[in-house]
Amino acid sequence: MIRFSLIPFALLAAFVLPAAPAATPRSADVLATMEKVADWQLAHPAEHPATDWTQAAGYAGIMALARISSDPRFEQALIKIGEQNAWQLGPRLYHADDHAVGQTYAELYFLHRDPKMIEPLQELFDYIRANPKKGSLEFVGDDRGDQWSWCDSLFMSPPAWVRLYEATGNRAYLDYMATQWERTTEYLYDTGEHLYFRDSTFFKKREENGRKIFWSRGNGWVLAGLVRVLQYLPKDHPSRTRFVRQFREMADKIISLQQPDGFWRASLLDPKHYPLEETSGTGFYTFALAWGVNERVLTNRKAEPAVLKGWEALTASVQPDGKLVHVQPIGEDPKRFDPDHTDVFGVGAFLLAGSEVYRLVGR
Repeated sequence: MIRFSLIPFALLAAFVLPAAPAATPRSADVLATMEKVADWQLAHPAEHPATDWTQAAGYAGIMALARISSDPRFEQALIKIGEQNAWQLGPRLYHADDHAVGQTYAELYFLHRDPKMIEPLQELFDYIRANPKKGSLEFVGDDRGDQWSWCDSLFMSPPAWVRLYEATGNRAYLDYMATQWERTTEYLYDTGEHLYFRDSTFFKKREENGRKIFWSRGNGWVLAGLVRVLQYLPKDHPSRTRFVRQFREMADKIISLQQPDGFWRASLLDPKHYPLEETSGTGFYTFALAWGVNERVLTNRKAEPAVLKGWEALTASVQPDGKLVHVQPIGEDPKRFDPDHTDVFGVGAFLLAGSEVYRLVGR
């Protein structure tokens, strides 16, 4: 029989008390933190090409902030970037990474209806539809980026296709996107784990604990990509049920992999060997789960606590001047990194997360 009087109080408390749930933030505080992080990023521009995928992810987050902030400076910053880019996409015709910037161009078009904002995007996607790339999705060769052969691509290109549909009403863009998404899913999605391999080179690789390698940010790209597709995919489109089903499957799995401190580790199935906090994957998951709760695609019982824990972890990674840290550097697999590192795509994930947390706590 345990004699509680002999157990130190701190040990007894840990033994009998559950972990405290994350506090619900005020919407004003969420917005203020978002603005501080965005202002830091705009004042410290990343040294990447202006149409690069890294920048595009950042633009997506700033665009989400511009939609809820009363200050026009964020939208104005994006318009200036678009004009400087002459509304062009990246230089590689088929490469999904070079399509990502089109997402923000299209969302600015929704606000201003200036055809020049989407003309290069429409011209490119019409060419791709008329001249589709074919062949294996095996991630080898110099042309391996010409198809959606790596999981990150599902955030980069598909949301641009659905936004071009929204801008034009041409459902052919939706049909192309849905067909290509399904093709990539059949190749990279592990139906047992409900997670995506980064690409075909990871099929046989294993972590130190013997588990399969599923990269946090890689699956974050996918789950966030699913949301950004579903935002504009019509309810009557024949593929919508399939997209919603996959979103729920992945969301349930991702919730189960969140660590007690609110973060998701760089390697989803081997967090022990990747102990560093990581904000880019955590940002994308928090965004996607919060959207699922807000749109009633997910139930609140498990998803909302995961969102609040994720947001608490993210905001704890914001330094007093607005710099977001704990961003895993550019790469294609889980690895260790400088915890003070930041990058614009991590800021984009943070701002996307904040935009949905803002909606959640303001209901």
